[in-house]
Amino acid sequence: MQRFLAGMATMLAIVVAVFVVLFGMLRDPGTQVPHDVSLGPGVRPSQPPADLGPDETWLGDVDLSSSALVTPQGPLRAVEATGTNVRVTRDGLRVGEVRLVATLPFDVAEEQVGQGVQLYDAGGNRVGVRRSATLLGVDVAVSATGTVRAVGGDLLITPESVDIGLPGLVNDALSNAARELVTIRQSIQGLPAGLHLTDVTVRADGFRATLRGTDVTIAG
Repeated sequence: MQRFLAGMATMLAIVVAVFVVLFGMLRDPGTQVPHDVSLGPGVRPSQPPADLGPDETWLGDVDLSSSALVTPQGPLRAVEATGTNVRVTRDGLRVGEVRLVATLPFDVAEEQVGQGVQLYDAGGNRVGVRRSATLLGVDVAVSATGTVRAVGGDLLITPESVDIGLPGLVNDALSNAARELVTIRQSIQGLPAGLHLTDVTVRADGFRATLRGTDVTIAG
């Protein structure tokens, strides 16, 4: 799932790029002086920072909602992205504060976790995990339900119940051995400094992940 969360950083770059294009469309042809845009009664625009460079573009607020978005890291669903104090520089993007929320479909998560793991909504904000394994020389089908949390910026699936479909004491003994196989902790690689996974919930169609950050730099 680290590729999915890195893809959310790509999403932020896409959002800002769209706004920069729109910013360019508001300019008069052949001039560098932008139009004044009415924000409506009672709305006051944020003030740009005093140290804004002559070759930098500044956006007070960036806001995007989309039912679907495809990035090189995979598809996202029900995307929401907001950013404030966004600078576009020659080196990339600098964002004062950012919040990214999107749903990762279960089939995409399964591909990224690998090892033949199957994931599904088990109800009550719990995730179901299925996989095949060999325990003490016995081939078994492991089934588990558990909680999903953001812990230290990582995504952690912790099983609450584990079953391998065998009778009695054998099932209990091997289920304890199988618990580690269905405990999934995904360290998040590739995210810009300052951007962290802060919340994960389970929905019928996948994981709903929230990332937040301050003073985030995304290299161009």
